[in-house]
Amino acid sequence: MPCPDLKGWQNSMGFEDAIRRVEPYVPGEQPKAANVIKLNTNENPYPPSPAVREALSRFDTDELRLYPDPAAEELVTAIAEEYGLSKEEVFVGVGSDDVLAMCFLTFFNSDRPVLFPDITYSFYDVWAELFRIPYKRIPLDGEFRIVPGDYHRENGGIIFPNPNAPTGALLPLSVVREIISANPDSVVIVDEAYIDFGGESALPLIREFENLIVVQTFSKSRSGAGLRIGYAMAGAKLIRYLNDVKYSFNSYTMNRETIAAGTACVRDREYFRETVARIASTRDRFIPRLRELGFRVQDSAANFVFASHRSIPGKVIFEQLKARNIYVRWWDKARISDYLRITIGTDEQMEILLQALRDICSANA
Repeated sequence: MPCPDLKGWQNSMGFEDAIRRVEPYVPGEQPKAANVIKLNTNENPYPPSPAVREALSRFDTDELRLYPDPAAEELVTAIAEEYGLSKEEVFVGVGSDDVLAMCFLTFFNSDRPVLFPDITYSFYDVWAELFRIPYKRIPLDGEFRIVPGDYHRENGGIIFPNPNAPTGALLPLSVVREIISANPDSVVIVDEAYIDFGGESALPLIREFENLIVVQTFSKSRSGAGLRIGYAMAGAKLIRYLNDVKYSFNSYTMNRETIAAGTACVRDREYFRETVARIASTRDRFIPRLRELGFRVQDSAANFVFASHRSIPGKVIFEQLKARNIYVRWWDKARISDYLRITIGTDEQMEILLQALRDICSANA
């Protein structure tokens, strides 16, 4: 659009009046002190596959003078092979946050509201505000679960995590199918950041529903939060639309080292399965012991638990744990202000946490 003739015109606004303002996502604390037990950001307590270290040791740093492959074909191929897909059905980005942001930009462009739960990953409303997308938060029920019938309404798209965050509640695949079936004219995104810890992926449904996108990440089950790799899986048509937006925005999103490390990581299936099983086993032992201390604990299919004490406020427990250099996640938000989200760490870390909780419960009895 040509610029109008501004001769003689004076701006009556300051430059700050034209700045876009949003309330940003607030990540969990990243403490710098030594001897901290960090159970607040759902990182994997175990290192990445040894294959990652080997791949990085072989990496030729001279290659860093060259741009990376914009299609990240080596990594895309490895992911496609792992899940029995074609390369045209996989999209990769810099963490699932990048992938989800691209999905918002690409698919949520109507004047109808995008639907997502009221208690969920708090980046969803940040992206909606940033990209000027209308949205509606759909309340979870009294047990913090999605009510599928609440999503049988007019909308401009749907997104929800499964298992949900921060609650850890898992929707059966039949319920996921119901939500997708009821919305054939909307793109439905199932955010499966935690699916590997105990759920059944919706991925097989992409053969049945052309409006479905499944998003996963290396940050949790594959011990790769520092790598920043996320990926979307869908029919080839939706993946083409995502790539069109990516290449109009930033072609070179993933660096060469990440592509090499990620490829090695996804191909080590045995290590991945072993690590996931260890975390799930620790979680399943931890939950009943937490209940013995007077906590209400949601059943969890993730690598964290969502719990509140029957008599001690969540903020009190959060602060007293922090004073002991144990970090968990707490939100000063309606409905969940008494709840803590506790990442599952090693067996040793969880034992230290349980002892600290016993002391706190005793002191606040």
